[in-house]
Amino acid sequence: MKRLHINLSVSDLDQSVEFYTQLFAAEPTKLKVDYAKWMLDDPRVNFSLTTHGGEVGIDHLGLQVDNDAEFEEMRMRLNNAQGPVLDQPDVTCCYARSTKAWVRDPSGIPWETFISRGDSVEFGDGSETRAQGAAEPTGACCR
Repeated sequence: MKRLHINLSVSDLDQSVEFYTQLFAAEPTKLKVDYAKWMLDDPRVNFSLTTHGGEVGIDHLGLQVDNDAEFEEMRMRLNNAQGPVLDQPDVTCCYARSTKAWVRDPSGIPWETFISRGDSVEFGDGSETRAQGAAEPTGACCR
């Protein structure tokens, strides 16, 4: 099953967490000093905030998948829509270990598809790898 992913860069994480906790009527499922994430079922979204990004606003969008078959399907869709795809087969980002693929849409907005493989105690930094190729991000690793 697929889940929409939205990552925002924020200037004040504490104020933003307070706002979105009220908006979603739910506490974050993951909360760190520099990162917060809600895994919501209504709407079905992985919504995250970070202070690691560049400008305040939408950092990137994505589609989280549950298995390798869905990942390959979404990777192919990204390639067909706006390839070439930048692959990250094993990256630590946003306190998780993941397999990712990236493109930018025609307006330059980064899109990813990813499957999380487990938690990490570190935020990680996949930005160096991502910066080489299609996505060319400048901010948070979890683009």
